[in-house]
Amino acid sequence: MAQWAVTIPAERYEEERLYQRDLLTLPAFPAAGPGDEVLVLADEGLVALGRVLRADPLQIAYGRRFFDAPRPVPVLAADGPVTRLSPEQYSSVRDSLGPAPDLREWLVSVDLPIEAATPAEAVRLFWTYVAELGPRELPAFVWPRGDELAMQAYVLGGETTFDPEED
Repeated sequence: MAQWAVTIPAERYEEERLYQRDLLTLPAFPAAGPGDEVLVLADEGLVALGRVLRADPLQIAYGRRFFDAPRPVPVLAADGPVTRLSPEQYSSVRDSLGPAPDLREWLVSVDLPIEAATPAEAVRLFWTYVAELGPRELPAFVWPRGDELAMQAYVLGGETTFDPEED
């Protein structure tokens, strides 16, 4: 089993940050093999840990994700978008992350006022708007179960405010 650092471009980082996916698919990299361990890096730092499922195309199954709060990593001598790491380099970064946080239950809501003739038409229009607007334009509201006062709006995967006094 080998260890790798895979660097994704800024546009790909933004895309991966907006949607929860099980796999990261990149161009073929024949040197990697199934089961190899991977640090996924972006300009912001470490954004995920994963394992190689296949090399052509390169498919990495996500393990832990840090897209919302990338972790700093020691300087790695990158020799391209995919860099081989020593077991010590990989272990050093992985071990510095600590344990995975406990999962919490969150409520997420998207509210859209929709004019329609029937409930079924309203639902169709709702899903059309969600697909067309997506996370780049459509705010989603999130709060931990039981703490509605902590509700926060998110656009583009980050907190935003709709308070006119804060503009």
